[in-house]
Amino acid sequence: MRKQTLANCERFITEELKNLENRILGAEENAVRLEYDLFVELREKLKGQLPRLQRTTQALKALDVLLSMAEVAAERDYVRPSLNADGRYDIENGRHPVVEESIGREKFVPNDTHLDGEHRVMIITGPNMAGKSTYMRQTALIVLMAHMGSFVPASKADISLTDRVFTRIGASDDLFGGQSTFMVEMSEMATILKYATQNSLILLDEVGRGTSTFDGLAIAWAAVEHIASPKCGARTLFATHYHELSELEGSLNGVVNYRITAKEQGDDIVFLRKIVPGGEDRSYGIAVAKLAGLPAALISRARQIMARLEVDDQERGSIGKSILVSPKAKDRQMGLLDEAPMALANEIAELDVVSMTPIEALNKLFELNEKAKRI
Repeated sequence: MRKQTLANCERFITEELKNLENRILGAEENAVRLEYDLFVELREKLKGQLPRLQRTTQALKALDVLLSMAEVAAERDYVRPSLNADGRYDIENGRHPVVEESIGREKFVPNDTHLDGEHRVMIITGPNMAGKSTYMRQTALIVLMAHMGSFVPASKADISLTDRVFTRIGASDDLFGGQSTFMVEMSEMATILKYATQNSLILLDEVGRGTSTFDGLAIAWAAVEHIASPKCGARTLFATHYHELSELEGSLNGVVNYRITAKEQGDDIVFLRKIVPGGEDRSYGIAVAKLAGLPAALISRARQIMARLEVDDQERGSIGKSILVSPKAKDRQMGLLDEAPMALANEIAELDVVSMTPIEALNKLFELNEKAKRI
């Protein structure tokens, strides 16, 4: 049978070749149709077994999670935590599971955490880079791991049943929303204080740092008072460089001071990464700036400025104590006999110590000593 006429030839085909051509051209379409028919048939069979398949899937998911947690617990020496309903967090030698794995178990310094009804708010002070944020986050992670049924990185852990874990850590802004870093921080604080309960755990890091010193200190101080009050009562880790907040221990129920230890070696600092009771009155920010590689001249000038600021601060007295003093005590008039010490203090404040030679400084010190004796 003639099939096609070309320029210089004719093409012919037989019935057998025609049937073969049809089978070849229709093979792909038939394969797709057959595959779909098989898929529909399999789907209908599985549909009747769906409950069994879902139960199997859930069991495999749970087994995978439990196996993973058990394997990690065995490899990294985790312990089984206990749970209580007393609002008590008692963690001994707690560790950060991620940081520990990153730097090595032998290099990580474990720390304890103790929070209860009598010690609800920990004011944590200490140098920059000393490990305050790591300590707070490891506490939150241990609490979360205990609630999900996992062993935890500690030598002992008794964890209170916790309804929420709130955090205010780090700095970020919302440019598209027109919110500054400080506004974002305050919005997050508002949410925390609105929803936190006595069964909540709060982590606050450097609250109030995005505004002026006095504004920030006032907000941080008031926040601690609110959290420690019976209205909130949440267990809280509050890391801050406002050392004035240390004054709250002993004057506000439930507030205790802790600090991250460090050791000075000349102008340098060594971080010991251990948290101990007590407050810290220095942040060692200049030492950290030196570690970061800031120019030596800048570091030297910063130390001079810091020395002057510390003298001014000593003359003013403790800001924290002034907040705790009653208005009547603060409004007391200066006595007539207080005029001479004030004049001497003003004279000292006006000294240009940086530009004085050693002999000039000794002579001035002798002169001031004589004046002090006459007062």
